[in-house]
Amino acid sequence: MDVQTLLFYAFSAVLLFAALRVITARNPVHSALYLVLSFFQMAAIWLLLRAEFLAIVLVLVYVGAVMVLFLFVVMMLDINLDTLRRGFWRYFPAAALVGVIIVLEMAAVLMQGFQIGGMTRSAQVGGAMSPEVAATQAPNTEALGTLLYTHYLFAVEAAAVILLVAIIAAIALTLRRRKDVRRVAVADQLKARRDDRVRLVSMPAQGKE
Repeated sequence: MDVQTLLFYAFSAVLLFAALRVITARNPVHSALYLVLSFFQMAAIWLLLRAEFLAIVLVLVYVGAVMVLFLFVVMMLDINLDTLRRGFWRYFPAAALVGVIIVLEMAAVLMQGFQIGGMTRSAQVGGAMSPEVAATQAPNTEALGTLLYTHYLFAVEAAAVILLVAIIAAIALTLRRRKDVRRVAVADQLKARRDDRVRLVSMPAQGKE
């Protein structure tokens, strides 16, 4: 057993333990922290698989932004744990059924991916490589950037425009002017002049009486 295989089993064991503690921990804050730990272990496994871009995105997006936000929300809310546990066993069969379906779907996708990977390797040996296959020979981040900004440039630009429109729409929907809140007019401040705000008054000097 080489070092990479040993690290894979170690990270996988910690990942399974952290994922189990996410759903069994009594404290929601502990569950969020265990979920952060599981994300880190998954990122380490992706690094072993040479998918460094996915590992960095997982740490930056999910651990650095989403999970920190969840953790702050959980710590700020006054959660009644007894109410949360009240319907656990009633919904457990449905949740277990959904989990089994997800596991079967993931197994089917992985088996199909293994078959396609074997066919791709045989095609590389038998004939010339396509641009997509040639991109796989480059580093992970470079190959992804090459495919995104060459073959899928229109899709990336369309997604960027849609996200920009969604951000503007969200700001426009949530922006409300309240009468009881004082606001600063930046344009009026920039137009202000010294003569409009300051007036010099000449007063005669007064002596002692």
